[in-house]
Amino acid sequence: MAHHAPLVSMIAIGLVLAFLLGLVAHRLRVSPLVGYLLAGITVGPFTPGFVANQALANELAEIGVILLMFAVGLHFSLKDLLSVRAVALPGAVAQITVATLLGMALAWVLGWSVGAGIVFGLALSVASTVVLIRALQERRIIDTDRGRIAVGWLIVEDLAMVLALVMLPALAGALGGAGETPDWRVIAISAGLTVVKVATFVAIMLVAGRRVVPWIMHYAAHTGSRELFRLSVYAVALGVAYGAAALFGVSFALGAFFAGMVLAGSPLSQRATEEALPLRDAFAVLFFVSVGMLFDPGVLVRSPWSVLATVAIIVIGKSLAAYAIVRAFGRANGTALTISASLAQIGEFSFILAGLGVGMGVLPAEGRDLILAGAIISIMLNPLIFAAVDRPRSRKAPDQMLPAPAGGPVAVPSGGTAVPDAIPDLTPTSLTGHDVLIGYGRVGSLVGSGLRAAGRPVLVVEERADEIEAARRDGAEVVIGNAADPEILATANLSAARRLIVTVPEAFEAGQVVEQARAANPGLEIVARAHTDAAVSHLTDLGASLAVMGEREIALRILERILERIEAKDGADRQGADGSGLQAGPKRQDPPAE
Repeated sequence: MAHHAPLVSMIAIGLVLAFLLGLVAHRLRVSPLVGYLLAGITVGPFTPGFVANQALANELAEIGVILLMFAVGLHFSLKDLLSVRAVALPGAVAQITVATLLGMALAWVLGWSVGAGIVFGLALSVASTVVLIRALQERRIIDTDRGRIAVGWLIVEDLAMVLALVMLPALAGALGGAGETPDWRVIAISAGLTVVKVATFVAIMLVAGRRVVPWIMHYAAHTGSRELFRLSVYAVALGVAYGAAALFGVSFALGAFFAGMVLAGSPLSQRATEEALPLRDAFAVLFFVSVGMLFDPGVLVRSPWSVLATVAIIVIGKSLAAYAIVRAFGRANGTALTISASLAQIGEFSFILAGLGVGMGVLPAEGRDLILAGAIISIMLNPLIFAAVDRPRSRKAPDQMLPAPAGGPVAVPSGGTAVPDAIPDLTPTSLTGHDVLIGYGRVGSLVGSGLRAAGRPVLVVEERADEIEAARRDGAEVVIGNAADPEILATANLSAARRLIVTVPEAFEAGQVVEQARAANPGLEIVARAHTDAAVSHLTDLGASLAVMGEREIALRILERILERIEAKDGADRQGADGSGLQAGPKRQDPPAE
């Protein structure tokens, strides 16, 4: 074993094990996250065999968090955040309060001090950034109203934890840990200074950053080098995140989020998202591996009832509190369920707070073990919780769903949101001999409008609000939802359709749609969009009749145009040579007959 290269060992072994165990988890029809966590447990210090470097694993995981929050910021604007502040701000504060009180109650039962209970409760109150964002992205609801509420809620929690981490050392003595009796004037000054630093950072990003960050990205794009543009994405994300932490005491995640948010209005935001994707996913996997490394399975034997109570606070107590709070603000039942499921786990800040609490002598080591056990188990349970939440939503509950009227906006209950938060009607379409179009973005809208102009009946499967509205304006019937979901795709009546056009850019998701469609109708004509030769092969192997690669089609169209011009010029030259063509100068006169 190359112990002299711990970084290489950590990345190589962590990714290989995560891949293998992720495949096993997928095969068993559970979330791959479970496999990633088990990979971390395998290379952790509490299991035999190779032990990875925990410190390196944590730092690699932090890169994943930074890139993830940067990508999330690219989908948000200040307007989006302000639009949900009335729910996210008081909701997050109330939920943190409830979770902290529940944690203090368990700490009291276990015989801990009040200070230990406060730290323990705070650690149980904050959700994991990576888990929450990935859950929203997998269900493609991060751009919906409930997705924005969840992210806004998360940001408020992060800000609260930043303040808690600053205040804990100053309050350690008063909370029963190591340290002198606190001077409350010093504490007030520290808290005020933290608030000022955060406010200053936010102001700088919204005023100066809104000009500087897009300018950097545009300058890099205009160099014509994809390598430099990709590097600019990583430099901005990591550079702003590090600067925010070093200069203003803001978390890496929050700094990266604001860096993405100030770039969100730029035309380059979509390209920046695509460039950040590969590294983001790889490092996000390492985050789960690093979490698994922290877990000591022995705590399940030593303190089973305490672990069970901790998990109950995270999964049940927090979720019920969040559900009640969201409903109290008049939001739809479906939105409340989504927020509850999103928050039913803990992560990064919980580990940091627990480590600091133990280091300051406020929290006993048992408390850290319970927090880690609660994190691992809640993260493993989170996909199941989302599945349980999604199942009743697929049944047309009266307070959650009203069918979308053709050509008009979706009706939602009072206090609900617009199109994306409504649940689609799962009744199959009555169309036959129609064209099914998956996605109505830049490519899909051109295809759809062309088909409608040709008089073709078109059914669009889409879940983004602007695209849904555009499809309805163009006269298409719309099914709201993710086409990769078999229940959603079944409503398109593929057995009676003439063709399927898949315009979504992600080859993996497109492949899922193609595979299901081919199974539903073996004779269906399927045309899919691809970006690489590998994607073309992948889609055709799964059943696509034709996979169109954009770059190749552009090249062929350019070549066709050039050859048309060459042929036209050659034809003109030949006509000029034999006198049969039109001449630009005076008409040639035949010589007089003798």
